[in-house]
Amino acid sequence: MTQTTAGPDIAAGRLSDDAYAENFSDLHPLLDPHEALVEADRCYFCYDAPCMQACPTSIDIPQFIRQISTGNPTGSAKTIFEQNILGGMCARVCPTETLCEEVCVREIAEGKPVKIGQLQRYATDHYMAENDTTPFTRGAPTGRKVAVVGAGPAGLACAHRLAVHGHDVTLYDAREKAGGLNEFGIASYKSVDGFAAREADFILSIGGIELITGKRLGTNLDLAELRAGFDAVFLGIGLGSVNALGIEGEDKSGSLDAVDYIADLRQADDLSTLPVGRRIVVIGGGMTAVDIAVQTKLLGAEDVTIAYRRGQDRMNASDYEQHLAQTSGVRIMTWMQPKALVAQNGTVTAIELERTREHNGSLAGTGETVTLPADMVFKAVGQTLVQTDLGGALSLEKGRIVVDADRKTSLADVWAGGDCVLGGEDLTVAAVEDGKIAAESINAALSA
Repeated sequence: MTQTTAGPDIAAGRLSDDAYAENFSDLHPLLDPHEALVEADRCYFCYDAPCMQACPTSIDIPQFIRQISTGNPTGSAKTIFEQNILGGMCARVCPTETLCEEVCVREIAEGKPVKIGQLQRYATDHYMAENDTTPFTRGAPTGRKVAVVGAGPAGLACAHRLAVHGHDVTLYDAREKAGGLNEFGIASYKSVDGFAAREADFILSIGGIELITGKRLGTNLDLAELRAGFDAVFLGIGLGSVNALGIEGEDKSGSLDAVDYIADLRQADDLSTLPVGRRIVVIGGGMTAVDIAVQTKLLGAEDVTIAYRRGQDRMNASDYEQHLAQTSGVRIMTWMQPKALVAQNGTVTAIELERTREHNGSLAGTGETVTLPADMVFKAVGQTLVQTDLGGALSLEKGRIVVDADRKTSLADVWAGGDCVLGGEDLTVAAVEDGKIAAESINAALSA
């Protein structure tokens, strides 16, 4: 099957101002007090708390919900922040449907779990609306200095916990703002009104943390120099390079990295200035693929397709995210892999896809192709660690930093966490836990 192609149709301002505002409004508006009380009353406050066991940061979920039910959202927020200082963002972006809510007793019995994520947001938003600083006090200065590289979720969580213990922290980031993927990488409708920046300021308010931006490991920041100048180093550097498709035409105009476009969208003051194609094809099956597909649709693209090389049940994006894409008008084509980008005058006009199948457990092309017209083709097939940034100093496996249970690397004074480590999950909450565990290990080492 081959569809005819035409010249690229990429334009800004496809929608009215009201349409942009509506399309990029809060995906899950904040519960009002009555809604929160009603929802909290649905909780059984289970003794064994399967929801708590499913939370990577081990938040005491029954406790914080009970505090909401008794009219104490401030206490509820403090319970959350004790285990997850980024509880506000995690309430917005965590795939609760596959974590705490999936194992909720009400989900198992009724198919309708307690809305744990929305209750967590209710409590943390309440606290942050009334308080500019975290509920924690910086510990007595220890005279020890720690460098934290990467001001994303892992780095922020690590820096905050180290400050609680009284250590001086210098927090470096390559970008001009703190927040990492929370600021630059998630869909805008999941975090509106500059929440990522407000949360970063909230975390840094504890004191004892100096934020220095524009510093990138491997460019103007050297690991050996950091080790020499600090008592310990934590690396929360994420994955700095986007995987290539490795196909003909990938270098043509209109072939784009999804993460870069999402970052531009997140930082745009006026969405009407952001050019978007009329016909979009996204290659990938994870959360980034869904985020870019849905957002281009909300920007005014008419025909948006996600092409994934295996079956829909193998996509890394959760069922909820897949449903969100499809109800937003995004088509998901499975068992399709990119074969070539078709270009005219150096600009992408279509993509050739090959049907795939599994043979003896391996993916294989069938030789049958489909050509879809496309003004923009977005690559969302994962990211990789820029290993040269590390100077060959750390033990790596499968392109990631090897760490132990305490998030310590092969170097005695270097810890790491988040997406850059072996076994790291592409979840904000998992990165927060890595940062927290590393901070406690660093503190123990510096206190010995």
